[in-house]
Amino acid sequence: MILTIARVFSAKPAEQAPIEAIPGNALLWLIASFALLLVPQWDRLPWWLIAACAVLASWRWLAQKGRVKLPGRLLRTGIMVTLIGVYAATVQGRFTVDTAASFFVLAVGLKWLETRSARDFYVLFFIQVYLAAVNFLFKQDIAWALLTFAAIGCLMVGLQILNAPDLPGSLRAGWKRLGVLLLKTLPVVVLLFVFFPRMAPLWSVPLVSGQARSGISDTMRPGDISNLAQSSERAFRVTFGGESPPYRERYWRGLILDYLDDETWRQSDPDGFRRPARVDNDGGVGPLRSNEYDILLEPTDQRWAFALENSVAVSGNVVSTPEDLFRFQRPADSPVRYRLARVSAVPAPAEALSPAETRRYLQLPPSGNPRARELARELSEDLSHWEVVNTLLRRFREQAYFYTLRPPTMPDDGIDALLFDEKRGFCAHYAGAATFVFRAAGIPARIVVGYQGGDAGAGGDYLIVRQYDAHAWVEVWLEGQGWVRVDPTAAIAPSRIESGLRDAVADEGSFLENDLTSPQRYGDVAILQWASLQLDRINYHWQRWVVGYQGQSQMDLMSRLPGNFGLKELGYLTAGVVGFTLLIAGVVSALSIRRGARKDAFGRVVLAWHRLCEQVGVPVRTGETPATLAERLANARPEVESSVRLFARAVNSHYYTASTQEASAHEARRLTRLLKTMKRQLRRKPEPASRTFRHD
Repeated sequence: MILTIARVFSAKPAEQAPIEAIPGNALLWLIASFALLLVPQWDRLPWWLIAACAVLASWRWLAQKGRVKLPGRLLRTGIMVTLIGVYAATVQGRFTVDTAASFFVLAVGLKWLETRSARDFYVLFFIQVYLAAVNFLFKQDIAWALLTFAAIGCLMVGLQILNAPDLPGSLRAGWKRLGVLLLKTLPVVVLLFVFFPRMAPLWSVPLVSGQARSGISDTMRPGDISNLAQSSERAFRVTFGGESPPYRERYWRGLILDYLDDETWRQSDPDGFRRPARVDNDGGVGPLRSNEYDILLEPTDQRWAFALENSVAVSGNVVSTPEDLFRFQRPADSPVRYRLARVSAVPAPAEALSPAETRRYLQLPPSGNPRARELARELSEDLSHWEVVNTLLRRFREQAYFYTLRPPTMPDDGIDALLFDEKRGFCAHYAGAATFVFRAAGIPARIVVGYQGGDAGAGGDYLIVRQYDAHAWVEVWLEGQGWVRVDPTAAIAPSRIESGLRDAVADEGSFLENDLTSPQRYGDVAILQWASLQLDRINYHWQRWVVGYQGQSQMDLMSRLPGNFGLKELGYLTAGVVGFTLLIAGVVSALSIRRGARKDAFGRVVLAWHRLCEQVGVPVRTGETPATLAERLANARPEVESSVRLFARAVNSHYYTASTQEASAHEARRLTRLLKTMKRQLRRKPEPASRTFRHD
């Protein structure tokens, strides 16, 4: 559509601004880099913005080929106003780093219509370098980092072609030159990365954008977690200092839902407003003790952190709550690493619930699900609270209840339908129904949402907890014991708790049935599982030791070196490394120039000619060709005209035609003879001009 408008409304040729020739190959590499830089942002940019960028870059390429004209000022303004209007309607007043980055992508796309000269090429080159840096705000995995580096390589190749379009073999030479520069600078980059002092910024900007992320939320409807169970995305990874707990004990508590609103469970006391800031993602340094474990959490845009029961915080970026949960000070908008420790589970005397807490954990809607209420009344008449719990679990275990990822749609009074009619559901169904019955029987109860399980990573060095491990269970308050975990899923489908979701739904074949590209879906393909785990291990160590190399991690590493390094010593060391590197680079460069000058006999003769020109009052001008310089010398000193013209032709022939090493040596000797001839000619005194006498 935009191309059609361009053909109809583009400016007349007289009004069209002149376009300096930009080499087509250079422009193509610039477009390729732009395409690569958009790939990491593919999932967060709106579809219309990606389409607009593709059309605008294609328009510029077609203009390069002479198929269409670049738009005039009026049309460019119209396109800009239209796209900015669409952007404003899409953003709807939200301003975050995410929306600002999207606007920057739009600005880069619009710049393609103004790329008319080499200067515009340079502008677009530098803003794409900045766009590459923006990518690291949102994608920090090693695969995305390599893709971004490849895009920067394309930019560099395009820049070289722009400056030397006609140089033969420029493409291969350009990539070779980039490789050599990379090898030369890599040691310096590594040293600066390790030793440059990592100091916290004076201010920070949150990346939270309001976009939904895969993961648990602060509400739970009957089908929510069953939908989440169809995702194999990582939730977090865990590294233990000692032995990891058995699979059945891997209950990762995240948040508590204690208020039932119709069919939806919510938090009665949700997290309040927090001043925007970045979460501290540098938690836990040094070797792990036997009872400690590190968690590397994927971004959730939420404050809750996941932990095993009976844990205490070790790192300072998480704090505990009265419900024995853990929270970040700010939402986790980027990967976060934190450290916890398991303590002995010695039961302490449980304090009684306050009247307010009792009302909170007995809350139910005033009406609805009458059969479940009647069941609770019957159970509570003659049984203690613990016996009521065991009786309901026995009902789940002995009757024909099924655990399924394909639960039926529940009608009104869904808890009655689940308990007495359908008897088919997922963990959220059974946890919600059990909590309802317990509360109706007078037992304080609450739903805990988190994850259960976790599979070993490559080599067994850590656990990978994925979204399909999301789980919901119940905690009930018992006198003298406090809060006790009760999991209806363990009674209905023990295999889900003992070995995972795959085994629990193996009979119905519903595991990741909607995710055909996930390697975890094909658990029986050994080579695919091995490759997936190896890639995950590479990315895990990249996240932990490169992306997560922050101030505490750096100081922990420095503490292992002799000398008791602090920030002051690191500053001195960094300055020394930079200075020493610059000194070595200067020495190597000077030696290379001297070595090259010694090897280039031809170049030495040309420099001697330049000095001779300076001596006779013909200074060499910047960028002047040998022929031009020879012409000026011949005009100033006619006696060397023939020899200097021969000299200039020999120089041009040497530098602009291919020749062997033997031929170059012969040409250098010939130039030397010509230069000696010029010197002899210049030493001769010029003959006096002839006079003409008039005879009267």
